[in-house]
Amino acid sequence: MFGSNRKSAQPQPVVNGRAETVIGANTRFVGTLNAEGNVRIDGAVEGDIEVVGNLIIGETGRVIATIKARNVHVSGAVKGQITALEQLEISPTGKVWGDITTAALHIEPGGLFRGQSSMTTNIEEPLLLEAPRSSSES
Repeated sequence: MFGSNRKSAQPQPVVNGRAETVIGANTRFVGTLNAEGNVRIDGAVEGDIEVVGNLIIGETGRVIATIKARNVHVSGAVKGQITALEQLEISPTGKVWGDITTAALHIEPGGLFRGQSSMTTNIEEPLLLEAPRSSSES
């Protein structure tokens, strides 16, 4: 009955980008959260979050954590370090306090970001500007 026709432990593909794991508005989680798919947080989370897919922090979401995910969308509040491998988006109701590392950053009007940002890229770009020349080199 249980386990006779078990499927392999391979992670299931993400369907239409929908959240596979949801932490509800009345839920508080403290610890390390690791997920293979997409995650949505509408409650309170403290600790470390590592998501292979996308992370959505809803308007009622309150997160104090070190975050690593493919894409991160913040509509609630986050305090901590965020690493978004592709894109970090802060909506008009979103607030982020902490340092971020991402390839693309989008902050909508009304969104708040306090901290330092570092942009990552896979492409080696040549320096396009030359150093200023002193007036004695003319």
